[in-house]
Amino acid sequence: MRAFELVEPTTIEEAVSLLDGDDTSVRAIAGGTALMLMMKARLFQPTRLVSLRRLGGTMRGIRWDENGGLRIGALTSLAEVEYSPLVANAFPVISSTLRRLSNVRVRNVATVGGHLAHGDPHMDLPPVLMTLGARIRTINPRDQQWIEIGDLFTGYYQTALARNELIAELDVPAQPAGAHSRYEKFTARSADDWPTVGVAVWYRLESDTIAEARVAISAVTERPIRASSAEAVLTNSSPTPQVFSKAADAAAEEIQPLADIRGSASYKREMVRVHVRRALERALHLRSHEAR
Repeated sequence: MRAFELVEPTTIEEAVSLLDGDDTSVRAIAGGTALMLMMKARLFQPTRLVSLRRLGGTMRGIRWDENGGLRIGALTSLAEVEYSPLVANAFPVISSTLRRLSNVRVRNVATVGGHLAHGDPHMDLPPVLMTLGARIRTINPRDQQWIEIGDLFTGYYQTALARNELIAELDVPAQPAGAHSRYEKFTARSADDWPTVGVAVWYRLESDTIAEARVAISAVTERPIRASSAEAVLTNSSPTPQVFSKAADAAAEEIQPLADIRGSASYKREMVRVHVRRALERALHLRSHEAR
């Protein structure tokens, strides 16, 4: 590993100024769980790392916003989110998803911002956050902006973030009455391994009719995507096993799976079919059980 410069700014504005929009060898580092592995494998050799460990303020912690949603600082660890009573009460799907995200050692170090900025299509939280309507606030040398999670991922390990732009916080809006959500993770190895297929579903019922639906799929494609055909099947339909099965078929036919060591394209397509249906059914059962 060649020598590099390590700087430790104390404000996010200073951190952004130390990044370089044109130099790919200059990176920010938070938990470092992914970046350090890349460095050890010599896939990435930095000339400068901008450590974010001294940053505070809204970059850390979990708090309510003025509209009843949650704001989560980008430097909040995944373990903090997992064990947060605020998150468990407002968004139990996030808490349950994190329990199977890698292992506790990684979750104790990895941060929310790093998890999203890395752009790995196998990450567990992005499809969940997409269905919840979440967004991130970013800061760059000129200004700040809000980016919907669905617009953040642009390709394989690629995001809409500029090289001199940092995620400051995550905003998860309050959910309406009648909302059901679920994340299904299927792995070919251990339970905490990278998913072969990740499926997140969200739908809102009005008088036993699905008024709105969101289905997001990850791991099988180059980036997390919404399955619009499945959402169309669900909308204005009753939450029945037949409708859920039809939506799962639509999702499986819509995606273009990538073959890798975790399975062939045809195998992954079938797993999408199975787990979209399963997620839709379990979301309804879970909410009905909680209402008793």
